[in-house]
Amino acid sequence: MSERIKKESPDYVRISSATALSLGLMRGRFYRDAKNRCANLLVHYDKGCMANCAYCGLARKRAGAYIKKSFIMVEWPLFPTDVVVKAINEAPDYVRRTCISMITNGRCKRDTFTMTERLKTETTIPISILISPTILRVEDLRTLQEKGADMIGVAIDLATPELFDMYRGKGVSGPHTWDKYWQTARDGIEIFGKKNVGIHLMVGMGETERQMVSIMEELWNLGAVNHLFSFFAEPDSKLSDRKQPPWPTYLRIQLARYLLEEESIAFSDMGFDDDGHIIDFGLPKDELVTIINRGVPFMTGGCVDDKGDVACNRPFGNCLPGEKQWNYPYLPNSSELELIRKNIFKIGPN
Repeated sequence: MSERIKKESPDYVRISSATALSLGLMRGRFYRDAKNRCANLLVHYDKGCMANCAYCGLARKRAGAYIKKSFIMVEWPLFPTDVVVKAINEAPDYVRRTCISMITNGRCKRDTFTMTERLKTETTIPISILISPTILRVEDLRTLQEKGADMIGVAIDLATPELFDMYRGKGVSGPHTWDKYWQTARDGIEIFGKKNVGIHLMVGMGETERQMVSIMEELWNLGAVNHLFSFFAEPDSKLSDRKQPPWPTYLRIQLARYLLEEESIAFSDMGFDDDGHIIDFGLPKDELVTIINRGVPFMTGGCVDDKGDVACNRPFGNCLPGEKQWNYPYLPNSSELELIRKNIFKIGPN
């Protein structure tokens, strides 16, 4: 009897359910006809990820077979890489970028190089890599660029070194360290250039709004772009009982990020109460309402396409569809904006 062929990377790859819908590999429709503009690929091995981040669906100690584990609350079905590459080339015009998500596995670096080079030679849209700093050296970042990636993402996720260690490092017997992730972000900016490194930050992990705004400004001043996520508990994970952050908190941090990056409002211009809530955004109320009414501050932030528009928009990746969303994959409509205006200045639980 022949040995069973392992369905692992680089010959196989998992893709998000939203990507499978956009590429025509699954049937279904998005709420409000949202468009998933980035093909999100996940490197896959039967043994999975060796890290144990408390909030991650792929965590080593999360119950269940690795192939069945969700990631950012959605399923990631497995496909032959040949099928995915063909589907990317036949995708609708709105699919404008590919992103390979690495995991912490000894084989992942080599196979990510292979997959990046293949996407570069066989497809035409730009390529991002959500990297795993723990298994990479600075020269590996240069190799990723040489193979064809033009942007990288670094999932620092936590707003303070203490929280990082608690949820990604020693607190969960994990391999990641704050210093390594920050140094990798700095190295990435030097290699890929300013605004070509996106930093993932997760709201709702015990940080204050003040702490989150502070780290966003520090990263922006380094030359990185901040990509915001809301905590959204994975079933059976270590933090499965933890609630999402209050919606008004997330709205305020989204608005603060927009003001930092698009309106040159500094952290020092803003005001905070004794509990770290934002109570002054550094602008007169009428100017602030005008910016809120644009709706753009509350849309998903991610790597951009070749025209500068957000491609990695992750529809409903950290919330369920509905008027009250933690990241809008489209411009909020009038009723959604009204709801945002009514809630954004509220302080307290949902």
